[in-house]
Amino acid sequence: MPVTRSTLALPPGERADYWHELVSGTFIPLDVRLHEPVPSAGTITSRRLGPLQISEVEAGPQTVDRSTRRIAQGGEEYLTVTLQQRGSARLTQEGRQAVAGPGTFTCSDAGRPYRREQPDAFRFTAFRVPKAALGLPDADLRTATGTLFDGACGTSALVAAFLGRLAEQAAGFEPDTAHRLALTTSDLLAVLFRERGGRLDPQAPEHAHGMLTRVQEYVLLHLGDPALGPERIAAAHHMSVRYLHKLFRTGGTTVGRWILRERLERCRRELARPARAVPTVAAVAQRWGFVSPSHFSRAFRAAYGMTPREWQAAARLRPAVTPGPADRASR
Repeated sequence: MPVTRSTLALPPGERADYWHELVSGTFIPLDVRLHEPVPSAGTITSRRLGPLQISEVEAGPQTVDRSTRRIAQGGEEYLTVTLQQRGSARLTQEGRQAVAGPGTFTCSDAGRPYRREQPDAFRFTAFRVPKAALGLPDADLRTATGTLFDGACGTSALVAAFLGRLAEQAAGFEPDTAHRLALTTSDLLAVLFRERGGRLDPQAPEHAHGMLTRVQEYVLLHLGDPALGPERIAAAHHMSVRYLHKLFRTGGTTVGRWILRERLERCRRELARPARAVPTVAAVAQRWGFVSPSHFSRAFRAAYGMTPREWQAAARLRPAVTPGPADRASR
């Protein structure tokens, strides 16, 4: 059940102290300074999703500080991801500044000092995540904090869209579903932070396996399109081309090689059909996305040790298709 607390019913002169208690009690120990002579009403609505806490905050101009004194009071085990929805914010941490506006988000590490300045009336959704759930080394967390994530493109757009929908529907999930979605949130953030650090750890396939599987399913559905390429695949999954290449490198290949292998395998199977149903080599090549017959023949010979026509003729002479040495070596 969501819990909503507000200063709306309080006289303006009593709002500052209660708001300070409300903010620190909801998130982590913080210092709060309001910038209006007569404080506007502030409202926080929070709900739990497994180990994840989701809070929608709406209030007037203010600054919050996480000092070493406040860190000593607890809460250092959390990371907060803040989706800005109205107004602007300046987050300062690790010697960096990130200015967030609607549609962008930032991350702050409660284990280190930071400041978040909200110069105008604002609304944001904050996700408090246990750092241990991310499974990341400290260096990756440091790379992500105090930087801006754009919710309109790349992997950060995928994460922002997921978090936004999650916040909208969080109250309706059963406990087991809520726990699984919280784990998915941690995995997505871990992938995003590794990308921000310029490295997707090949030793941590659990973070990328799900995304790679979804991408490969998309590719298989569109193998017959000769225009299929990294740019189109990345755009369809709201990720950068750079990150797409990293995903395939974790599997020991490249985007282009994987597409070529899958296209050739389907051509090989189709050319080995019984004689009555055998299509022409050119028709098979075109059906699976090859624009140039000569390129198809060269690629086929390199993969299977014979031309498409030789393979087709050999297939007619045997009752069942048995891969040759070159075919087995390509697997």
